[in-house]
Amino acid sequence: MKMLQKLVKQRKESAEIFQQQNRNDLAKPELDEVAVIEKFLPAQMGDDEIMAALKPIIESVGAKSPADIGKVMGAATKQLAGKADNKKISELIKKILAG
Repeated sequence: MKMLQKLVKQRKESAEIFQQQNRNDLAKPELDEVAVIEKFLPAQMGDDEIMAALKPIIESVGAKSPADIGKVMGAATKQLAGKADNKKISELIKKILAG
């Protein structure tokens, strides 16, 4: 599962770079491969679902400010492994802790 997630991440990053360089002809095959690989992975959680899962984690580790992000990330990545992208988890933790 981790290998497939890594492949998806690599292809998404490549597609993003190609799109920034206005090379949609190269981005499309990357995104097509992502669609195929994702069929073999569990469904990813949406932002609302991740936020709902993060709030109890934040309370349980006692995080109060953005400085506590490391504590929350450790617990969140273990609990949400395979269900959500770590980059998205980090982004939402920052949003919650910032107020």
